[in-house]
Amino acid sequence: MTLPISFEFFPPKTPAGVEKLRVTRQQLYALRPEYCSVTYGAGGSTRGGTFAAVAEILAEGMEVACHFSCIGATRANVATQLDHLRRMGVKRLVALRGDLPSGYGGGGEFRYASDLIAFIRAETGDHFRIYAACYPEVHPQAESLRTDLAALVAKVRAGADVAVTQMFFNADAYFHFVDEVRGLGLGIPIVPGIMPITSNSGLLRFAANCGAEIPRWLRLRLQSLGDDVDAIRALGVDVMARLCTHLIEGGAPALHFYTVNQAAPTLALCERLHLPAQ
Repeated sequence: MTLPISFEFFPPKTPAGVEKLRVTRQQLYALRPEYCSVTYGAGGSTRGGTFAAVAEILAEGMEVACHFSCIGATRANVATQLDHLRRMGVKRLVALRGDLPSGYGGGGEFRYASDLIAFIRAETGDHFRIYAACYPEVHPQAESLRTDLAALVAKVRAGADVAVTQMFFNADAYFHFVDEVRGLGLGIPIVPGIMPITSNSGLLRFAANCGAEIPRWLRLRLQSLGDDVDAIRALGVDVMARLCTHLIEGGAPALHFYTVNQAAPTLALCERLHLPAQ
């Protein structure tokens, strides 16, 4: 059985970035992903770039999941954008609360991602396959594990089909989280989100933003490599390949790669994992 994989991109801000992402996508399409996703900036700040990248991916014959956030949005605006995405041919959405852009004062008509998911279902029925975010090491803004799990329950009851995790480096955290979710009676797939390691500073920045814990031994090992990019990437492939192997052997239903618009790190990791299976 071939393990499904998927890739996440962000919308480029420059013409050169747009062209680079086109090349990156073509390289990664060789791995036969189930779909690709495109992120959505705070308050919809990248909507134009997001929708443009989504349109290109569809034109390239690939399934695409458009990120869609609701913070600061109105129901009328969301309904209009959903109709636009549906007419584009989008059939998958990553439904998120999202972040307020800097200087933005209002919170809009949606408070939680579960509110957005419920609205999408009410407006569009079963047209979209809806992906929700989850956090094996607890959302950095959650009061507790219990409240974080309650938020996921609300998303599923509102109509989410799949949960995709934030990045993590501890397989036990993932497996424990899955056990907790199953104990609450939720049967949806929980897909691990995988961040290939390409630099020390980049890893620290992403981990801080999403509340992921970097093991002390890994942090010290990366620091010891200084600015040796090749050594850092080699270590990254070793570390993440072991993590992914553990996840696959433990029954993970798929792997979702946060590519940061780079092909080489994900290609190297998938090659080590022999994905896709021949």
